Amino acid sequence: MPKLKRPDRAERATDFVESLDRGLRLLAKFGVTSGPMTLSDLARATELPRATARRILFTLERGGFVATDGKLFTLTPHVLTLAASYLRSSQVVSVLQPVLDRIAAAAQEISSLAVLDGDEVVFIARGSPARVFSTGLDIGYRLPAFCTSVGRAMLGQLDNTELAAKLAAMRRETMTSSTVTDPKLLLATIMADREKGYSLVDREAEPGFRSISVPVRRYDGTIVAAINMGAHVDRVSTAEMIDRFLPLLQGGAEGVRSLLL
Repeated sequence: MPKLKRPDRAERATDFVESLDRGLRLLAKFGVTSGPMTLSDLARATELPRATARRILFTLERGGFVATDGKLFTLTPHVLTLAASYLRSSQVVSVLQPVLDRIAAAAQEISSLAVLDGDEVVFIARGSPARVFSTGLDIGYRLPAFCTSVGRAMLGQLDNTELAAKLAAMRRETMTSSTVTDPKLLLATIMADREKGYSLVDREAEPGFRSISVPVRRYDGTIVAAINMGAHVDRVSTAEMIDRFLPLLQGGAEGVRSLLL
């Protein structure tokens, strides 16, 4: 009698490497502060026994990812090789980078590319106009999805039931005095944005800053990212964003649809 194949979930459970998971969780916890951390800090943040955290840290040190003076631990630049591997292997980044550069040059404003990561958005590429002192969201920067134009543009991929459940479950902190946190109002806003084909957020994520975004779809219509342009409220009005920025974003997103698999 042939052997029955185990369910996928069972296979995933048996293939799970707990030590690797712990090491990755510990690496991620370095971001909760802006300086070095002690063994006790890291063990507490990861909810791991001190002995376990210590073994992981010294393994990471041997691999060149962590440095220590015997008491305090810090990440090394070698950690950036992990992010670089993602950026080099991401088709979305390679296809969209020329688009971002072209849009930024045309509008003389910074353009950005973001993807969803849980309840947050993370910015993975940007295009800047040819001027020395340009400011904008750095690669790797994270923001809550619910109050950002890129986040709302991507959340529109969910059907109304899924979207309502996700909004109700996610953490919705007030970022500015203009942040909308009510899940019913957010649901209505994202549904309206879905119909319009773009999202415009005005001073909800950061004070004095507004942005406009459109979803980026792959060949089959699935939303895989969002591109945006933003500016300080004193420089660019919402009307100008719609009139001048939106056509550039829409043209860029539509132009790469057939290239994304």
